[in-house]
Amino acid sequence: VQLQASGGGLVQAGGSLTLSCAYSERSFNNYVMGWFRQAPGKERDFVATIFRNGGRTYYAESVKGRFTISRDKVKNTVTLQMNSLKPEDTAVYYCAAGSTTILSQIRYASAYNYWGQGTQVTVSS
Repeated sequence: VQLQASGGGLVQAGGSLTLSCAYSERSFNNYVMGWFRQAPGKERDFVATIFRNGGRTYYAESVKGRFTISRDKVKNTVTLQMNSLKPEDTAVYYCAAGSTTILSQIRYASAYNYWGQGTQVTVSS
């Protein structure tokens, strides 16, 4: 079972990055897929999630309107398009897969069963 995140890097404020999470288990197509981030010295925070049918998405207030999560069940990937990046978006970003179907749980890291290795995003001012 693997989740492989990629696409991080260094970008100036106002710029864009696209993160991708590739997964090897086709069964993850039936999982909730989420992105979390963790800045140095801080807890891992919810960023966005997408339900298995791809129709429902949820975002942290801090990224709403700037980030877009999507999934491709043929390619077994989940993408996080990040626009209008701010220095406070700097963190290690993790993709995760969860079997939960309970809406109230999806913002919590504990609801996700599998995690990728993380990719660093640095936004300079």
